[in-house]
Amino acid sequence: MSAPRVVVLDYGSGNVRSAVRALERVGADVELTADRGRAKDAAGLVVPGVGAFAAVVGGLKAVHGDEVIGRRLAGGRPVLAICVGLQVMFETGLEHGHRTEGLAEWPGVVERLDAEVVPHMGWNTVDVPEGSALFDGIEDERFYFVHSYGVRRWEGPVHDPNSRFKAPLVTWSDHGGAFIAAVENGPLSATQFHPEKSGDAGAELLLNWLKTL
Repeated sequence: MSAPRVVVLDYGSGNVRSAVRALERVGADVELTADRGRAKDAAGLVVPGVGAFAAVVGGLKAVHGDEVIGRRLAGGRPVLAICVGLQVMFETGLEHGHRTEGLAEWPGVVERLDAEVVPHMGWNTVDVPEGSALFDGIEDERFYFVHSYGVRRWEGPVHDPNSRFKAPLVTWSDHGGAFIAAVENGPLSATQFHPEKSGDAGAELLLNWLKTL
């Protein structure tokens, strides 16, 4: 069976090489590119994100990444967003008194964590909902976080295992209060933590995602 072809979207975000290496280690055929056609046609698209919310949104739009993401999701083609990549999938980012519109795949606001120590940096546990594909077999593991902002309230529909309607699966973590650690919503998956920095647990999560392609 051939390795799935995965594009890591190159739009100027830092730390993309570590994401490429982590995906290669778990068996993906990885390409780092800003080419819209290659990104649109790949089996999977990874959207990394480091730095400020507004800068990531601006970088994505500069290479038409927002259009690529929208078209892929409309066609049911998998996308994995990481760190600020997760954050920009929400409606709004509030940083340093400035409001920036996100890609609005999910309702909600990205805001500063309500904690005595910020940034939240290091390993932390997560609270995984039943039925998660991303966290299959690694529900009790710890993952590596580096962030000062996050989504502290989920404003979308809530998953009910007894309902025929499949609402997003939301995974939580805690640093001075609860915040969203991951979301699984059909073809769109996202993690606030860095799987590429999360050792064996992160590698297993990436492998779980590859299995969905």
